[in-house]
Amino acid sequence: MFTGLVEETGEIVEVREGPFLRVRIAAQEVLSDLEVGDSVAVDGVCLTAVAVDGEGFWVELAQETLRRTAPTWRPGHRPNLERALKVGDRLGGHFVTGHVDGVAEVVAIRDAPGAKDYFFRPPQDLARYIAEKGSVALNGVSLTVAGLSGQDFFVTLIPHTLKVTNLGNLKVGDRVNLEVDLIARYLERLLRGNDGGFGQR
Repeated sequence: MFTGLVEETGEIVEVREGPFLRVRIAAQEVLSDLEVGDSVAVDGVCLTAVAVDGEGFWVELAQETLRRTAPTWRPGHRPNLERALKVGDRLGGHFVTGHVDGVAEVVAIRDAPGAKDYFFRPPQDLARYIAEKGSVALNGVSLTVAGLSGQDFFVTLIPHTLKVTNLGNLKVGDRVNLEVDLIARYLERLLRGNDGGFGQR
């Protein structure tokens, strides 16, 4: 479990093909207590550190992960990094699982007083989970939905967020990892009742 409060942006420095895509990420802050087997949110994707040294760590991505996430797994990309939440830590963002639901596309960027508004188009099947003043995670960053425009939604990014995350580098047409609010998914399930196809009990 994560909070969506990014600790640092790392850098993908090496990618190796194989049964799993093996990715090396250079980092500093998250290495202070990172051990093999620990979970790290990499652009909002919960991944396991399979090797750790003084300059970075390795993760492995299955084909399902690659299918569901933005195509940024390449050298030079600077992903947002966050270590897993510890019991007793402050929860300053919202509950982020690191299980990416899909990919959203940047469709517009506009200046706002002291900030910038970024407009995103989510996959059609995820739009119903996004509500004004609700929470989303974009590339692992916990954000509040500032408003809706048809299927699209927008968030307002303050200078601090633009500085400490990779969202400030986004351009129209770029894609980001999207995780919708976990509460919205559970609420839908509760309202639908027992229609999961497992029969009556």
